[in-house]
Amino acid sequence: MSTETSDKKIYGILAEVRNPKELIDIARTVNKNGYKKYDTFSPFPIHGIDKAMSLQKSKLGWIVLSHGLIGLTGALAMIYFMMVVDYPLNISGKSLMNIPAWIPVTFELTILLSAFGAVFGMFFLNGLPKLNHPLFTSENFKKATNDGFFICIEAEDPQFEPEKVHHLLSDAGATNIEEIRDDT
Repeated sequence: MSTETSDKKIYGILAEVRNPKELIDIARTVNKNGYKKYDTFSPFPIHGIDKAMSLQKSKLGWIVLSHGLIGLTGALAMIYFMMVVDYPLNISGKSLMNIPAWIPVTFELTILLSAFGAVFGMFFLNGLPKLNHPLFTSENFKKATNDGFFICIEAEDPQFEPEKVHHLLSDAGATNIEEIRDDT
């Protein structure tokens, strides 16, 4: 091992499997062994991988709902202030609170803030923008966009020990097991 790679901090251990079924099986094995900081990579979504990894439901729906409610109440408050408090116009003796006329603006502001919540919430939850990732240094990992299925157990996991992880992955049937070093 060169001094250049030995000076870099270890990010995790990456292993390749042959197909989606093996990826689900190895994810279950890693999860049953108590690892929490790991991720799987495949060229397409795999049904059941989130259950195998015991992933929690996404918080994105709650973010979108809260932003939608902020848009709804903000629109109603804005229109009420403009039409009733700030500049009331009595047109033909009609009520100042003409709620059917307020619906288009209220709907549009609700949808606009919900969309912003979805986009920026997704960025926040995914830790984006991230211009580089330690896994990109692996030549083998380039297959993840075409025909490769990978699992990476991160060094941040409390029970991470490189030899133990390497042994677990090889016993589970993984191939091309390699240590990934962090450049930063």
